[in-house]
Amino acid sequence: MLRTTSQAVVALTGAVLAAVPVGAAAQDRRTPSSLEELIPDSAVADPERWAAQGAPADPDEDAAVAALAEPDPDSPLAEVPPIDLPWPDDLELPALADLEPDDSIQFADVDERDREQTGLADAEIVRITAELVLAFPPDDAAFPQRAEFAERFGQLSTIAELDSDEDNIAQLAARAKADEELLATMLRVYGYYDAQVIRTVGAALPGEENAANRPRVRFDLIPGARYRFGAIDLGDLAAATDGEALRRVFEIRSGDPLSSDSIIAEQFDLDRALGEMGYPFAAIDEPELLVDHARQEGDLTMKVAPGGKFVFGEVNSNLPDFLSGRHLATIARFDPGDIYQRSLEYDLRRAIVSTGLVSSVTVSRRKVSDPAGGQPGEVALDVEITPAKLRTIAGAIGYGTGEGFRVEASWEHRNLFPPEGMLRLRGIAGTQQQLAGVTFRKNNFGGRDKVLTLDAFASTISSQAYDARTVSFVGTYERLSTLLFQKPLAWSVGFEAVATGERPAPIGGVVQPRRTYFIGALPVYAQVDTTDSLLDPKNGFRLGGRLSPEVSRSNATQSFYLRSQIDASAYRQVSERVVAAGRVRFGAIPGAALADIAPSRRLYSGGGGSVRGYGFQAIGPRDANGNPTGGRSLVEGAIEARIGTRYFDGALSVVPFLDAGSVSQSVTPDFDTVRFGAGIGVRYDTGFGPLRLDVATPINPAPGDSRIAVYVSLGQAF
Repeated sequence: MLRTTSQAVVALTGAVLAAVPVGAAAQDRRTPSSLEELIPDSAVADPERWAAQGAPADPDEDAAVAALAEPDPDSPLAEVPPIDLPWPDDLELPALADLEPDDSIQFADVDERDREQTGLADAEIVRITAELVLAFPPDDAAFPQRAEFAERFGQLSTIAELDSDEDNIAQLAARAKADEELLATMLRVYGYYDAQVIRTVGAALPGEENAANRPRVRFDLIPGARYRFGAIDLGDLAAATDGEALRRVFEIRSGDPLSSDSIIAEQFDLDRALGEMGYPFAAIDEPELLVDHARQEGDLTMKVAPGGKFVFGEVNSNLPDFLSGRHLATIARFDPGDIYQRSLEYDLRRAIVSTGLVSSVTVSRRKVSDPAGGQPGEVALDVEITPAKLRTIAGAIGYGTGEGFRVEASWEHRNLFPPEGMLRLRGIAGTQQQLAGVTFRKNNFGGRDKVLTLDAFASTISSQAYDARTVSFVGTYERLSTLLFQKPLAWSVGFEAVATGERPAPIGGVVQPRRTYFIGALPVYAQVDTTDSLLDPKNGFRLGGRLSPEVSRSNATQSFYLRSQIDASAYRQVSERVVAAGRVRFGAIPGAALADIAPSRRLYSGGGGSVRGYGFQAIGPRDANGNPTGGRSLVEGAIEARIGTRYFDGALSVVPFLDAGSVSQSVTPDFDTVRFGAGIGVRYDTGFGPLRLDVATPINPAPGDSRIAVYVSLGQAF
């Protein structure tokens, strides 16, 4: 009931207000004495019905509303009454008073060139790009790091990065603001916390370099005083067993010039020293620098928790039947009881990866015992490995003029005989050689990167010099230089047992009789390597020697002789894109006549790995039909320039070369007949090693030598 009455009152009030004409309210200013005068009796009797009737109609108002709602587009506009406003003829405006000059305003007489002096007078200008310069104080002592600073800024500057002839002043102004902030940050890095940077953006001045109204940005640097290190807090570093030695490693002292770069570098050095001096669980907090502008100093806080000194314990493997912890300890470069070194831990991980048997390796440190009584604690290394795919099928295709085509294929299982016992089956099918063999290889046998290899194979060779059918059994024990661990010294010792039936090339179309040789040899080899890359060296040298004392028996004739060879090569990067390389080789076989040495054991020259431009084994003494007979001495040399290009993102290089070689039947070299070959090659850097294509021609060919020789292989020629 209360709700209904309220709704009626609201409706009644709204209806009353709507019933009062606006015009009447404006004209009639009389105020009703009460609300009852406005409410008729019918509204009181039935308010809802009365409210539903709405306001009484006004015919004049309805007509006006209708006229506005639907105007007639053809009806003419009503005439606007003219404005009758007379213009005064006698209007006179007061004259403006003259302004007196203000002598307090001064204008500088600035020549266009004087804008160069708006920052530093007599500044030392360092040009970063054609449109960007830095202005340093003329006194070197005010900012001694200017050369390093300018180079560093040039690498980070947005203006230098986007240097273009089409830059306009608006673009430079936007970039200059960012570079100004960069300079302020860099100055603080160097310890100049009160420095000022003055930015000038405008066109180049007449007479300047690139002065064809090219926009330019100049920054004047006013470094101010360089702050210094104040108090230095390194936490518990002094409590470490080697606290004094570790503090000497951290070379920042109070009073040293402040430098954020120095903090980062010394933090790295301290962390490395902790890891190398036996602190595997050391922790270093992030450095904090509190700058006091009043003292012009920065207080450094870098909390260090050494965590105690430790020695190496045992090495454990999660797959002992695959790679046992005992075997992993064999390839580690430390023994139990040695002071812990982080680098040796990382080295062990790399060594496990280099076996090729694992897809992932994780090495974790585990505390076995705590330091006590002045003695270090013990830390064990737990190795978790995931095996990789162990079976591999591989192949290679090559071609050389005089050698023909050569196709190789192999299958291997790299851990058929754990740990690291590999079995390989291999075969060669080529124009001159066919081979089938089986190889057993034991990596890391008896020590790191020491390899035992047993190889048995049968082969046939049909070359321009001889025809041979051979069965061999070869064993070597060697210390290898690998792609991951290139060594300054590599060596090998071994044995060879060879049975071969050989004959020289046909003479006048007549096939010569085959002669059988039984050969035993004990070859040794050593190489010193100082180069910077195994496959693509740019600096350094290599010097290697091979000696093989041999005994040969054929047709009841027994011979003893020594096969020897020395190889030397040197590499020098003469410019950013040019590497000069050269090599020499000397070989000799003293002790037996040439006829008592099997043709396959003699010395030959010519081919892609020897003297390019000539066929394989084509250089040296020849028989009456022009077939190579081989010799007992050998001399070779080669020089080449490896010139990089910008093609294929710098992966392509061009290599002009000159080779020379001579072979003699005597033990001492004979330089009467030296064959020269020259040519040009290209190298494509695959990321693993260069792919080589050489085209060469003999300069002084012998009868029957081809005019063009082509060689394709992986890696440099030497």
